[in-house]
Amino acid sequence: MKEMWEARFREEGFAYGSAPNEFFQRQIDPLPPEGKLLMGAEGEGRNAVYAATRGWEVHAFDIAQSARKKAEDLAASAGVTLDYRVGELPDLGYTPESFAVIGLVYAHFPPPILSSYHQILAGLLRPGGHLILEAFSTTHLPFRAANPAVGGPNRLDMLLDEAMIRTDFAGIEPLLLEDAKVTLAEGKFHNGTGKVLRFVGRKPMP
Repeated sequence: MKEMWEARFREEGFAYGSAPNEFFQRQIDPLPPEGKLLMGAEGEGRNAVYAATRGWEVHAFDIAQSARKKAEDLAASAGVTLDYRVGELPDLGYTPESFAVIGLVYAHFPPPILSSYHQILAGLLRPGGHLILEAFSTTHLPFRAANPAVGGPNRLDMLLDEAMIRTDFAGIEPLLLEDAKVTLAEGKFHNGTGKVLRFVGRKPMP
């Protein structure tokens, strides 16, 4: 999987565009940029760079070195900086309860690590912090079959549903949790109508 993403992000242009995901943008805009924000499986940096232009101290990670290069170039063109790390999440040295916001935009981790990564990320969120997630839903596969251009994994075990969110992020209070139909126009690989799982949650104060 690592080599697939390296190859994708080495291609010319931005695989999913350079503009932020619309749902992430709508959720982050009202939040005051106080503290650190972490973007997981961030790829070429479109959401991280947008958050940085809003005043956040932005951290990001991915498994693809080629993704970091594009993200840093995009950040430089926007006049901002990112702390972008490459590797597996448990090895990246993030401090528990240190992030005010964690963003997961189409962060489809492989099944063996999916739930454990969600739980690690929940532990990195500080009390009072927000988690913002949009990913393809378990109801997405018929849409992908009808139009492969919409993108997303073609394996059910890499897709998300509400039960998984409630289990993996059990310590985070849901503010929004829905399975929604959306029309995407994001770069070369997200084009068309599909089904997504959207989650916004807040970690309670002690």
